[in-house]
Amino acid sequence: MKRDSGILAGLLVVVLWASAFPAIQVAAPALGVVGLSFVRLAVAALALSAIGVVKRIRLPRGRDLGWILAAAFFGMTVYQLLLNASELHVPAGTASMIVAAAPLVSVAVARILFREAVTPATLVGSAIALGGVLIVCLARAGLSLSASVWIAVAAMAVQGVYHPLQRPLLKRYTALEVATYTMVAGTAMTLSLLPFGAAQLAGASAQSWIAAVYLGLAPSAVGFVLWAFAVGRLPVAVSTSLLYLVPPIAVLIAWIWLGELPRAVELLGGLVVLLGVIVISQGGRLLRRVRGLQTEP
Repeated sequence: MKRDSGILAGLLVVVLWASAFPAIQVAAPALGVVGLSFVRLAVAALALSAIGVVKRIRLPRGRDLGWILAAAFFGMTVYQLLLNASELHVPAGTASMIVAAAPLVSVAVARILFREAVTPATLVGSAIALGGVLIVCLARAGLSLSASVWIAVAAMAVQGVYHPLQRPLLKRYTALEVATYTMVAGTAMTLSLLPFGAAQLAGASAQSWIAAVYLGLAPSAVGFVLWAFAVGRLPVAVSTSLLYLVPPIAVLIAWIWLGELPRAVELLGGLVVLLGVIVISQGGRLLRRVRGLQTEP
């Protein structure tokens, strides 16, 4: 039951985070990289803080501030800035496909920091899922390895570092508490950059502001609480493997919202990604069942 609830929460996060990529395409050109990062983080921090007051969440202990600041730096401040900058020139669907490689970084970090085991199912499933991501990327004819693409790759790397950094915190705090701590800290870190983006905020359109507020409330506030819930109930390899589902869903949303038409090859790649996720999350369980059947008289 604990594992199933974690997977359900993770799947809801997938939909919310997939919708963030096209929303960024709408908001970033008008609000700017810094402006959008600050507005999104500030809206999420205010929403989570308000809920936290009602729920009477605890203040973090001093010994945990290092983990909180590290998670906020990588997962909130730096990730938002890099992703927003990349999407000024990289299509929403393509950006989501690049970021989809983050789970491999997470598995490596979890292995180094926490000695978390890497199972054969994780290795095989990761290879399959990355193959699907590669198929979808190659379908984007004409995409060159420009600076914007490398910025998206950097966003992928820092998100991959962020995910396992939550695990020590989730042993002592609730999902809501961890999301609130990191979101508030990330907002504070971004505040120092606000003078570089304040001018664009003043002249932004209503549509861009709506997209930014949506990003703060849904993918950030709700999404990060659900994600902390999922990470606290699943191994890093399993929870982060669900993120391979973001690209195909992001492509679909970008098609509906922005008119970015998916190609047949992209849809094929999405199916391959889904297969990889199934292998990572369910491969060990299925293998044990097969072995059990083989040993039965």
